[in-house]
Amino acid sequence: MQHPEAILPPFAADDALHNNGFIRQLAVVAKNTAFLCGLLRPTIEDPNNTESTSYAPFTLFPSPVPRKLFTEAFEVQQDFNMLVDRVSQDSEFLTKALASTVQVDEFTAGLFSIYKQVLEEGITQTITLGINRSDYMFQKGQDHSTSLKQIEINTVAAGLAGLAERVPDVHRHVLNFWGKSDEAAKILTNNAAKGIAEGIAKAWQLYGSPEAAVLFLVEKDARNIFDQRCLEMELWGKNIRVIRRLFLDIHERGVLDDEKILFVDGYEIAVVYFRTGFDPMDYHNDDCWVARLLIERSKAIKCPDIATHLVGTKKIQQELARSGMVEKFLTDCPKSAERIRATFVGLYSIDEGPEGDEIIKKAVEDPEAFVLKPQREGGGNNIFGEELKQLLGNIKDGPKRSAYILMDKIKPQTVKNYLLRPGSAFKLSECVVELGVFGVYIRKCQKLVMNESSGYLLRTKSTESAGGGVSVGVSVLDTPYLI
Repeated sequence: MQHPEAILPPFAADDALHNNGFIRQLAVVAKNTAFLCGLLRPTIEDPNNTESTSYAPFTLFPSPVPRKLFTEAFEVQQDFNMLVDRVSQDSEFLTKALASTVQVDEFTAGLFSIYKQVLEEGITQTITLGINRSDYMFQKGQDHSTSLKQIEINTVAAGLAGLAERVPDVHRHVLNFWGKSDEAAKILTNNAAKGIAEGIAKAWQLYGSPEAAVLFLVEKDARNIFDQRCLEMELWGKNIRVIRRLFLDIHERGVLDDEKILFVDGYEIAVVYFRTGFDPMDYHNDDCWVARLLIERSKAIKCPDIATHLVGTKKIQQELARSGMVEKFLTDCPKSAERIRATFVGLYSIDEGPEGDEIIKKAVEDPEAFVLKPQREGGGNNIFGEELKQLLGNIKDGPKRSAYILMDKIKPQTVKNYLLRPGSAFKLSECVVELGVFGVYIRKCQKLVMNESSGYLLRTKSTESAGGGVSVGVSVLDTPYLI
């Protein structure tokens, strides 16, 4: 359904532009520039062959984003960094909050089992590195105002920083080619990958072994390999060795010495940066779980460690939305708690009991008002509409419902843009945008020594698509044009 209030960037509002051949010429220029700028990904048909490469999907124009809300998202990111870190240190809260979920969600139970074992043995690392990304939409109110509303926070494998850095250059060139140099000058620079690399490098430095390496833990079929290589190149530029390995490589060739120092293929590992491990399919067999435990038991700085990984589960996010919970963790920072609280929409437990029964009843009666979320990351997992209604009907009378939470469905401001995807039709589409802000923090013992907002990721998708990110082929990369 087309909404008349869907907006274009101010420079692209001329109807004549969309009815002549020049717009297609701009699209060709944009695609060529994407190749030149390194906005790349392997093809779907041959994901492991980097010689079979196309451009990563992106928008023809930068999309309009309210300047006020963009600023708010950056300002609150340091608050979220602090909240995530403090929650990760509260074993009593994590244990209680996840008690019902681990009974019915095998994957979360596997992660929690590792968490318990590490707690019992004693945590060996003294330095914590967190790289997360908080994702938002711009909710439109009845008075046509917009507000920043959080979708989720990702505490593991928060990707696309490297490719996101390259989109502004593409959009600048498109606008300059068009003769819109004033508008091109307003395109924001994005230093997301550089900021994340600074955090990894700082953690590596604090580890204190100049010959040690940073381990990128990756999946076998890495469609985001060029995004990951952007980070690797930043680290190599700081004279930090980076190695890439799979879980099975760690199982076969990873060892801990008597001091719990992790070695892989003879390299001492200072930092383990997870770009996999957030999905059940990442653990192909028990050897992968053994490898995850080996890593967690080591002195290597894990990004994230198992506790921080668990903080990113939907169940923890729902529990933090309860009245007074954020404030409990940030008693010394009431303004931070207030800023975080302002971004929340309704998040609801559907555990067995009166509270869960009531919210399930409301969702079944009005499924378009809610989103059903499992404890999964990576895009494409959320459940909407009629499917939500049917699933809730199937699980409402049993414990399996504890594997999910319900969230109010955000009703975002819509925009218009052209979504450039290899092999897809070229047309002006009605879209919604999703803003992610990267955060990097480091804690040494009990002292935060780094807490930064480290760049952004803007993704845009057609209103015809319910959910999913760039990696699952729904969203495309974008740049904010602040208005």
